Amino acid sequence: MGDQVYLRLRAEVLGTRWSVVDRLTEPKLARSLGVSRTPVREALTRLLADGLVRRHDYGYSVVVPDPATARELYEVRAALELRGISRAVDDPCARHDPEPLEAELARWRDARSVPSGPEFVAADERFHLVLLSSAGNAELVSALEPVARRLRSARVRASAGRARVEAAAREHVEIAERVLAGRLPEAWELLRGHIARAQARVDG
Repeated sequence: MGDQVYLRLRAEVLGTRWSVVDRLTEPKLARSLGVSRTPVREALTRLLADGLVRRHDYGYSVVVPDPATARELYEVRAALELRGISRAVDDPCARHDPEPLEAELARWRDARSVPSGPEFVAADERFHLVLLSSAGNAELVSALEPVARRLRSARVRASAGRARVEAAAREHVEIAERVLAGRLPEAWELLRGHIARAQARVDG
């Protein structure tokens, strides 16, 4: 029950059911979902940790970064992710771990299996975190995780159509293939363009 309520609430928060001005309270959400307040309280605690809601005296509200904040977050995201590749260019001993990256590559090679909407954003986050993690600096990953969480709701609201999802899948494949082949400057350029296009969709 707890996981089901969390997933339903997360879908509503990431979708268009609630806006940033809506007051989300435990009784209101419990009535809406037809459940008791306990699983709602647990779900809200998880959503708070996800960075998708903010706590107030009256309850909670949906978190969506304003355009200026989103641009700043994308600037940080780009710096962290690109550093994962450039550090391997600067230091030949800093090689990427191929095993997790190869597993991600296999998933993204079949663009037809890539989901849309919130599921795509989650899968996309996983790819980028795995790519950075494979670079071997855990602190870069720890820095990227909260940035990704804060951008999540804005990214879902700017979700692209099927054609864009498949284009993103192809870009992931191209980036991963270049990294695994040791063609790091090419991978860096591809990743930079990929992130810039993602930011442009959020900017609208």
